[in-house]
Amino acid sequence: MNIKKLTLLALFTTASLAVYVIESAIPPLVPIPGIKLGLANIVTLVLLRRFSARDALLVLFCRIFLSALLFGQALSLLYSLAGGMASLAVMAGVMALLQKKLLFLTGASGGLAHNLGQLFTAWIITATPGVLAYLPFLVLSGIITGIFTGFCAHFLDRYLPS
Repeated sequence: MNIKKLTLLALFTTASLAVYVIESAIPPLVPIPGIKLGLANIVTLVLLRRFSARDALLVLFCRIFLSALLFGQALSLLYSLAGGMASLAVMAGVMALLQKKLLFLTGASGGLAHNLGQLFTAWIITATPGVLAYLPFLVLSGIITGIFTGFCAHFLDRYLPS
């Protein structure tokens, strides 16, 4: 990895972490646990479009570990990893299928996968099938917030230098 690419990925990691911190300060939009905008996913989408899935994975891992270290708990690390990895895997596949176009669809699939990954993790950790009652709300919110972050990533990518 050359110095320029390493520096760019470090800047994307910093931007992702900053967006995560800012979003953490925003009060919940709805009174359902686990529903938030997922604004840090904008950075992941831009990385998937401009770089490789491996580079996006590196930045995502760094953001998740740094945010858990600085602001979270061990349990939040598990949920973030599960959601982030599921989201990245699905978005990388959709991005390849759509030839790096229609970021809003990629974002919607990623938001859905993120929420499903976290819900599945909660089900495993708690061994309580009752957490699946959140499924309809998390599916809907994942798609809506994913569309929003996809549009944000599309407009951000248009204005970033090549």
